[in-house]
Amino acid sequence: MWNGLVGVMKETYTASLAEGAVPRPVMMPLVRGELVGLIWVRPIKVGQDALAGIAELANIAAAAGTDEVVLAWETHDVATACELPIVGPAPCLNMVLATRIGHVLHQFPYGEQFLSRSPEGWASVAPDWRPALPPQPGGELVSPIQAAVNFSFTPTELVHPDPFGVTVVLMEEDGYSVRLTEAFAR
Repeated sequence: MWNGLVGVMKETYTASLAEGAVPRPVMMPLVRGELVGLIWVRPIKVGQDALAGIAELANIAAAAGTDEVVLAWETHDVATACELPIVGPAPCLNMVLATRIGHVLHQFPYGEQFLSRSPEGWASVAPDWRPALPPQPGGELVSPIQAAVNFSFTPTELVHPDPFGVTVVLMEEDGYSVRLTEAFAR
């Protein structure tokens, strides 16, 4: 499962960077080893809104009663959006695999090969994937990612017959892109 998720994220980064964009942070909750889906952060404003928007990715994981979560984000993009210092290599696809008892940070640095520039001035680049850094058990996570990890395992206090379903609807209404797998789609 892990290698598949890494492959999908690298493919997503390659396609998005070619279009002149960095993918937004994404969470992939798992329940008993089964992928619930992909939840992409909503459009965010720089500062506190970005911090909150990324941390709130945890809502669906918590509502699903997740056993583990995978989060993916780009170092420079999250640091800039959240007004935080850059920690670690940049540019870099970061992925964390977390459970209730701990996490492992995986980092996939890349160089950027310029492809073209759009009329609006956006640079289209191709990632030149460098060797992955060794996995880091308990590796340092930037604050909004750490918050999303922590909140993913906090039981939902929503009193509703279908807390998972209503959480999905509320997050979609807030602008999150939610793509559930067939097993969890309603």
